[in-house]
Amino acid sequence: MSVPAPRRTPAAPPARRPDARRRARRAFVAAAALCLVAATAAAAPPAPAAPTGCGDLVRGQLCLRGPVGSDGTYTATYRRQGAAVGLGEISVRLGYQRKNTRITAFPGWFGTRRTRHGAVTLSGRVEMLADECIRGVMEHAETVYVTKWSCG
Repeated sequence: MSVPAPRRTPAAPPARRPDARRRARRAFVAAAALCLVAATAAAAPPAPAAPTGCGDLVRGQLCLRGPVGSDGTYTATYRRQGAAVGLGEISVRLGYQRKNTRITAFPGWFGTRRTRHGAVTLSGRVEMLADECIRGVMEHAETVYVTKWSCG
């Protein structure tokens, strides 16, 4: 009995490498994308002089910061300015108010605290829908102060 000869299979073609045109096209697309990103950054408006989410009051500034349009921790800050710092410390209630196209919600409060060296900060978790706007609220001596609405 004879053993058959082993079968020989043809060699596989060499691995295909990207040709010069393909490499040049990839490099061009990458460079164009970088230029587009750089142009967008250069055309972006400068940062505002005053922080966003703040409102100037007669004797200070009320600010609300947080991830507008989503759940997260929001921080309300009141800072007395100039000569108002020498008027003594005051007790303020800080919070927020939300709205969308259908309803404006009652204020939610982070709490009440006395200013210290003319400033006070309180924070809390706020659950927001993507279509809602939010603003900071401060109450002092039965007067309520608010910031402008911030929308996502």
